[in-house]
Amino acid sequence: MKKLILSLMMMGVLLATTSCSQMVSGDELKSGKPYDTSPDVSATDLETLVNGNTDFAFDLYRQLNEKNDGNLFYSPYSLSLALAMTYAGAEGETEQQMAEVLHFILEDEDLHAAFNKLALELASRGEGADGKDDEGFRLNIVNAIWGQQDYEFLSEFLDVLAKNYDAGLRILDFINKPEESRITINDWVSDQTEGRIEDLIKEGVINSLTRLVLTNSIYFNAAWKYPFDEENTYDDTFYLLDGSEITVEMMHQTEEFGYAEGDGYQAVELKYDGDELSMIILLPEEGNFEAFESALDAQMLEGVISGMETANVTLAMPKFEYDSEFSLKAALEAMGMPVAFSMDADFSGMTGNADLFIKDVVHKAFVSVDEVGTEAAAASAVIMELKAVPGEPVEVTIDQPFIYLIQDIQTGAILFIGSVVNPGA
Repeated sequence: MKKLILSLMMMGVLLATTSCSQMVSGDELKSGKPYDTSPDVSATDLETLVNGNTDFAFDLYRQLNEKNDGNLFYSPYSLSLALAMTYAGAEGETEQQMAEVLHFILEDEDLHAAFNKLALELASRGEGADGKDDEGFRLNIVNAIWGQQDYEFLSEFLDVLAKNYDAGLRILDFINKPEESRITINDWVSDQTEGRIEDLIKEGVINSLTRLVLTNSIYFNAAWKYPFDEENTYDDTFYLLDGSEITVEMMHQTEEFGYAEGDGYQAVELKYDGDELSMIILLPEEGNFEAFESALDAQMLEGVISGMETANVTLAMPKFEYDSEFSLKAALEAMGMPVAFSMDADFSGMTGNADLFIKDVVHKAFVSVDEVGTEAAAASAVIMELKAVPGEPVEVTIDQPFIYLIQDIQTGAILFIGSVVNPGA
């Protein structure tokens, strides 16, 4: 039974704390640190970061697959970026667990500089290349953080994000306008992904305890180096894992592609226009999909790619388009970072107090592949809440006569007053 695994290679403040008290919803608080457009990062550090991100990508792939029996698509790079910004404020056991799960090996300063260097490298891709539409190649990666009005964040934390992630603090009023704040963030995500990621944060996730949301978006649009001829697309059979068959639109072409084959699989590399990004497709032999998928890791992928040679390939592959969305709290806890989601979380590097924890990490992704090329988008959000452990509820049972009034809250003016001695009268 043949099924494709898609691996899309897309990858001044002077005080100790900065208060948003003088700012209103919609403002952006800029750190005094400018964005570093020329970070001093060694090739070794950049390679260490990329290798760690790849290890995290496959760890998460296995975790998500445990409860997934359909198509899967996500951006590990987007998630790594959003969680790296969060990690900048982590301390103690919270920091240690996050580093282990995310495979953050470098020292903090070097880590954030390496993320910056990688983002700048990716931003340089695709100059003069075509997109799958008429607007040219796009690989747009953007970060933003959203903080509660009147809430204080450490200037050191904001400096790290400004210098390395080009992210200023955008002010919202989660306390009084949680739904309006949610819509503002979702609209930003939609704009950054050209409308492909809608409603990233679901209704009810943002509430009056939300204090910080860290977001990343990534949008990719590229034409194939060797596009398929639409005249060679026709209905053909696709074999599902359970042995059943479906009819899909299958694209066909014969061209020089990177190709490799090994014990139980074939692999092909389709380059995008500009020769700077490519799609690697791994095709396990019939009956071997689950075993191959379980064994797949960074080392195995490196072996496949390094073994590729140019070959004349007659390729048939389906057109496809779908999206995926996840709440990643349970997955990340299971992978080894439960403290970050608990009342024991320590993000004192954000505020000077260990008063925040991660409520959830949400992610949504979209992909479309056709004869012309690929469009893909993803967005991630880390939602941070104020720790508020509710006490025992106070019981109030109004089962006897009572007095009541209706007042204006701001002025205290009593508009109506009355008493009830018999509600049934």
